[in-house]
Amino acid sequence: MSFDIVFNYILKRTGVDYGAGPDGFLRLLARLGNPQEKFKIVHVAGTNGKGSVSTLIAKTLEAAGYETGLFVSPHLVSPVERIQINGSPIAKNSFSQAVVSVFQEEEDELNFFEILTAAALVYFARKKVDWAVLETGLGGRKDPTNACTAALSVITAIGLDHTQYLGSSLAQIAREKAGIIKPGVPVISGVMNPTVREIIAKTAKAKNAPLTFVGLGEPFWEAALDFKTGRTFLRAEDESLWSLHALGSRQTLNACMAYQAAKTLGLPARALKKAFDEVDLPGRFEIFGQDKNTLILDGAHNPQAVELLMDFWRKTPFAEDAVLLCGFMKDKDYKKMLSVLRPYFKTVIVTVPPSARGAGEEEIRAALPKNARIVFEPEWKKAFSRALAHGTVLCTGSFYLAGAVRGLVQNRGWKRI
Repeated sequence: MSFDIVFNYILKRTGVDYGAGPDGFLRLLARLGNPQEKFKIVHVAGTNGKGSVSTLIAKTLEAAGYETGLFVSPHLVSPVERIQINGSPIAKNSFSQAVVSVFQEEEDELNFFEILTAAALVYFARKKVDWAVLETGLGGRKDPTNACTAALSVITAIGLDHTQYLGSSLAQIAREKAGIIKPGVPVISGVMNPTVREIIAKTAKAKNAPLTFVGLGEPFWEAALDFKTGRTFLRAEDESLWSLHALGSRQTLNACMAYQAAKTLGLPARALKKAFDEVDLPGRFEIFGQDKNTLILDGAHNPQAVELLMDFWRKTPFAEDAVLLCGFMKDKDYKKMLSVLRPYFKTVIVTVPPSARGAGEEEIRAALPKNARIVFEPEWKKAFSRALAHGTVLCTGSFYLAGAVRGLVQNRGWKRI
């Protein structure tokens, strides 16, 4: 069965009418031979930063000499990016084979993310990985990745997102995320909010799980930004200088969490330094250039992420004269995101991300003040072309839009910084 047929079929199972649920998913894994028991696992949850932290930890494990699987979402350009071993995406035929293996053992009708999670676990077991880093798709407690017992749990920043599924308050969402904490399994968290910290601490105590909260300055207390090379230079407590191939408001904290994870897992500092220097974080303040144009791609897709992005944006050399190109999913708080984004740009171009869930003009206009000055262009390629006339472009609001634009500029030979 071809890759396109397989992926388009499982996409149809995205709705709420599908899903085996935690118990059904455990039964599926048992029929598959419990592939999740064939390797060690690091489990990562959170609202923002979990993709970056997952990738940093996976890269560190790889640099330490371990065969390492990585399961992340969403993808930017191709679905195969979601399942990786040592930084290389799964081949399309292997993806199809893994999904078909899952279908052959299906009893309850699985949803999109359950299928992908099971396929990733099957693939990692077949390839005999030593470790797998699993990023939750939605929440934590009921997420299919939570069927696995990890050697380490990590909880990154928590904010209001997916409120229709996880709850309308930070406390409710925190309880869902804290659901990944397992009895006796060490937990690392970069959560700052006192209420959320208390919920995580209580959950960890109840499950006798050793907990370490990580903050800025632990151990990296100073950061210098180099926009010409796309790097953040971090100074550690021992005065050593580390090079992180990433930019962004939260990347220093993400680096602190990855450092603590490596320390907890007993990984050597040389592996962590190599991972920091070589890590690839597409769609996270990623800079491309061609001729007179500069493009900054960032997948910020909820209010907290957008606020962090704008806080960082003000410190960049691009902020003075740039156009905003943005698009949003219908189920996101695009009203709040637009209210945060608009004051920083003279020209705002809104488009529809290439997804059936993309918010259209009627929805966007209804979310804006009547006198709001924006340009709406539903075709994202046309919107991108219009934005390029302004020189510097920030593209954000959706990983779907950022991924589509990224694929386009890569095909056109744009240079990545």
